[in-house]
Amino acid sequence: MISMKINGVSRQFHGDPDMPLLWYVRDELGLTGSKFGCGAALCGACTMHVDGEAVRSCVTAVSEADGSEVTTIEGLDADGNHPVQRAWRAHNVPQCGYCQSGQIMSAAALLNENPDPSDEEIVDGMSGNICRCGTYQRIFSAVRTAAQEV
Repeated sequence: MISMKINGVSRQFHGDPDMPLLWYVRDELGLTGSKFGCGAALCGACTMHVDGEAVRSCVTAVSEADGSEVTTIEGLDADGNHPVQRAWRAHNVPQCGYCQSGQIMSAAALLNENPDPSDEEIVDGMSGNICRCGTYQRIFSAVRTAAQEV
């Protein structure tokens, strides 16, 4: 049995320990904010936090989260008012929106680790997330704004 907390709720998983965390969260728990993009940890759409660290849940086995605290976009802030989420709205970041939960989770982890990142650190910290709509300048601006609040 695999035990973890997901968005503050204790969960126990009795299935295949190699199942990707993304599928457990989406299919078993019905938390569909984290998206499937590439399945190879290249796009970042599936980003969640495991013990505060941004991970690509499409390639993270459920067993790797055993004993951990997992946060999905739904658990970042129940009202959608995390500083990163507020900055995203202020800068009108989303276009199609598909990648945005992963972008937000990566930005939140970056700012949790480094609340005053340089421009280069923002670019490096967000580099694992792809936005097919090309809203990178708005993403960068939103991360910079959120850093002022964290």
